[in-house]
Amino acid sequence: MRAYWYDNAPGDQRLPHDTGKDLAVEDLKQLGVLYYRISDVADVDSLAKARGYKNRDEITVSPEKMGDIYEEKVKSFFHEHLHEDEEIRYIRDGQGYFDVRSKEDDWVRIQLEKDDLIILPPGIYHRFTTDADNYIQAMRLFKEEPKWTPLNRTGELDSNQYRKEYVSHYLS
Repeated sequence: MRAYWYDNAPGDQRLPHDTGKDLAVEDLKQLGVLYYRISDVADVDSLAKARGYKNRDEITVSPEKMGDIYEEKVKSFFHEHLHEDEEIRYIRDGQGYFDVRSKEDDWVRIQLEKDDLIILPPGIYHRFTTDADNYIQAMRLFKEEPKWTPLNRTGELDSNQYRKEYVSHYLS
């Protein structure tokens, strides 16, 4: 895992967009983002049990697995959004980027690779993309039935209960 300030330069979202200004795990924690390096699935099982995750699935995001819808899907993942549940991803293979909003509403890019596990809190604005290799395999963990409902950022979304709780806890 490597976290750094996103450069906001135009160009393909799958490029690094690296300013060279790194952030520490502690900086992510202040935004509510938790990071773990886990090489053994048994340790993921322990974390899942401790946090109350009951379900999981695996997804492979690649042109080979997704076919003609790959480009459209990767672009849709990159729309800024939030979830009303934690978003938990354990990277099994490949590499990709999660971008999260900072306290000042700037983008922080989090580069993840095999054995990285990230937990995004409910209400955080974020987006995801593969890297230039166009391949990532991830385990998704859920507290209840698997669901992935993105709420794309709009002015009205700031009044969402989960967004307000996030802002109150991490950004105030």
